[in-house]
Amino acid sequence: MLYLLPGKACSNLAMAIHIMCIFGGWQVFFTNCRWWLFSVTSRNNKRFPQFLKMKSVHLIFLLIFFAAKNLCGQKVKLEAGNLVANKVYMSVEKFQGKEAVKVIKDSAVKEVDEPTFVRIKELDFKEGTIEVNVLSRLLPNASPSNRGFIGVAFRINENNSKFECIYIRPTNGRAEEQVRRNHAVQYFSYPDFKFARLRKESPEMYESYADMGLNEWIKIKIVVTGKQAKLFLNGNKQPSLIVNDLKHGADSAGAVGLFVDAGTEGYFRDLKITTKQ
Repeated sequence: MLYLLPGKACSNLAMAIHIMCIFGGWQVFFTNCRWWLFSVTSRNNKRFPQFLKMKSVHLIFLLIFFAAKNLCGQKVKLEAGNLVANKVYMSVEKFQGKEAVKVIKDSAVKEVDEPTFVRIKELDFKEGTIEVNVLSRLLPNASPSNRGFIGVAFRINENNSKFECIYIRPTNGRAEEQVRRNHAVQYFSYPDFKFARLRKESPEMYESYADMGLNEWIKIKIVVTGKQAKLFLNGNKQPSLIVNDLKHGADSAGAVGLFVDAGTEGYFRDLKITTKQ
């Protein structure tokens, strides 16, 4: 029986395998694996299967190794040298005791749903999971229609002219109007499917409600598979939004960006990206 190890345990498994292989070689690694299997089955008062020869052990742990490699996420360093500001003002600073990336939309950009993000360098994302903690504040000069827009752009092409994006509107999450609450989460695809067009042509299909507010950390998790993207907030097991027809198609790939829009002073930290090989 194989046990899938979540989160930190999975990362520790991959690291242990990597270190063992570097310092002891594959043969030492597999020998230790066989000993481990024997000890586990002995503790459970089960006979060690006689058919489990060394080749079988090799195969099993090769599968474990590559599964760990493919499924374990990589924590991305949010340092100035690893980031490129695109139509935004960006700084890396201490915020509430931890380093975070502060992002504000360039005031010269008047349209909404534009490529206003901080792009992560040397990252090619097609399928997998993006996780990041975000906090949104309204700027002092924010207009009454600004909602604290903050989120993640993904599959960004080389010249930032095409990408997918999911963002949240924290001021809508606890509004006293139900219609505003229903617009707390938003998907759009640049350049042809901005929120206004999607809302007009497919009402309610690319927006939804989720509880959230300004000035609080919100964990965003986006799971992308083919043409589908799911948004999970604050560790919830059920998604707040499901998009089954990403407009750039299943084969699209590219960079990841930290997105904000008008009136937002946005903060990002703890970015983790898992890519499927």
